[in-house]
Amino acid sequence: MQAPAPAPGGGGGGGYFRFVLRRLGTSLVTLFGITLVSFGLGVLVPLRPETANLSQQALSNPEAVAAFREKFGLDLPIWEQYLRYLAGLFRGDLGISQQTGQPIAADLAKYAPATLELVLWATVLSVLIGVSLGIVAAYARNRWPDHLARVVSLIGVSLPTYWLALIGSTFFFRQLGWLPGSGRLDASATPPPRVTGFMTIDTLLAGDMHAWGSAIAHLILPAMILALSNLGMVLRFTRSAVLDGLNTDAVKAARVKGLPGRRVLMRYAVRSASSPIITVTALSFGFLLAATVYVEQIFAWGGLGQYAYRSATNLDVTAITGISVVIAVIFLAVNFIADLLASAFDPRIRLQ
Repeated sequence: MQAPAPAPGGGGGGGYFRFVLRRLGTSLVTLFGITLVSFGLGVLVPLRPETANLSQQALSNPEAVAAFREKFGLDLPIWEQYLRYLAGLFRGDLGISQQTGQPIAADLAKYAPATLELVLWATVLSVLIGVSLGIVAAYARNRWPDHLARVVSLIGVSLPTYWLALIGSTFFFRQLGWLPGSGRLDASATPPPRVTGFMTIDTLLAGDMHAWGSAIAHLILPAMILALSNLGMVLRFTRSAVLDGLNTDAVKAARVKGLPGRRVLMRYAVRSASSPIITVTALSFGFLLAATVYVEQIFAWGGLGQYAYRSATNLDVTAITGISVVIAVIFLAVNFIADLLASAFDPRIRLQ
């Protein structure tokens, strides 16, 4: 008997390879669009960067203004500035920051680890808590655990991140004194040698347990604030995905066989919801990258958020564009990995 032919674009190594190429191509096109939009917004905003970066005396000197614009390529036509910027991106050159006078790539390498450490911890907390509450809410649908989870979700979605950060800093730092209010280490702690840029890891590598405890204490409050701001989305997304899983034919058949309810929930419903949960984890990471600007500014965290804030206030268009591209690359890379993991759990995604 002749074996049936595989479905077009279905399983197998060729189908998966085509899926990876499609996702990679989509990411590259998206990245190109991001560079175009971020550069265009920086150029179209009717502000003069020299006004924010030069003194009044220098502004009154046309030669000083012309030298400033020539140094940063602001005297070139817009299309030439954009092509020049794209050529620099291929070389890993993001330009020179107008506020620090340093290469933007060097500035970002200095500040990015602090932001990534904060966002990774916040993502882990929001996913662990949000997924757990979402599963419980779906299993106890329309009962008190479900109603409680909805209240938690509503709070997380409704309250602004900056407001949560201000309230958390005021209550836990100023009023109770339980947690540090700013920075990444106590003033009495010795900063460890920079290896990864992650303070919790570098202090462990240095064997300084006092500094490690200080780094953990400083991380708790901003990470919890970020996690709470993202918790509602993860919880609601997980609850919806698990409810869809509970309505599948596999779950109905398992219940007919008399399998215990919790076993049916974890083995069938949650497993079928694993792909949406992976997707919402990637979305959470991207959301927290954007929300960290407020938290870093309030807690003086010293990461990309503060750097972006200073760049915006100083009208450092080159730095703003560089930050946008780097964050976009991180977000696209996380989503690309999430797509690969989701397709591994659910091969039907490759056909979409």
